[in-house]
Amino acid sequence: MNIIPRNTISSVLGNRIRKIYWEKDGDAVNLLRSVWSDQMQYREEFVILLLNRANRVLGFTLISKGGTAGNVVDTKMIFQIALKANASGVILSHNHPSGNTAPSKADISLTKKVISGGKLMEISVQDHIILTEESQYSFADNGLMPFEQGYISIQKYKCCTQIKSRLPSKPAFRTRGGT
Repeated sequence: MNIIPRNTISSVLGNRIRKIYWEKDGDAVNLLRSVWSDQMQYREEFVILLLNRANRVLGFTLISKGGTAGNVVDTKMIFQIALKANASGVILSHNHPSGNTAPSKADISLTKKVISGGKLMEISVQDHIILTEESQYSFADNGLMPFEQGYISIQKYKCCTQIKSRLPSKPAFRTRGGT
């Protein structure tokens, strides 16, 4: 009898399922590093983590492989896999073989495109992580994820709290009689 550990995740791609053991809950970067191929410094690859409504990882899958300087990502493939896995959210990730973690204009454009498509299907994009052999870059940690997706920077939150504190506790309104 095979017992599957509680922290096992699987890759969902067609009928093939890959399972791995995940030791640290909530650490997307370490999880991504554990499932990445040994090609990180040689070619670009694009991997997504599939999340349920509680942001627990359902699985991961390789979307595409590119060359040393780029990668073509078909957004339809991202949503096809997410829908097959019944995912409520995704974390996008790819690597930069150059070792430079700065997102390119194409990286930012792709992220915006996936976020827009995800809104239609109610699949949230929680983050886009760029990995290198020695470092990583998180769009969410660096303020590049939109406010609507649930990422509220401390400054924005304080601003909203200050505005809310200035509002009257009971809204003033008029009745039909004008009093």
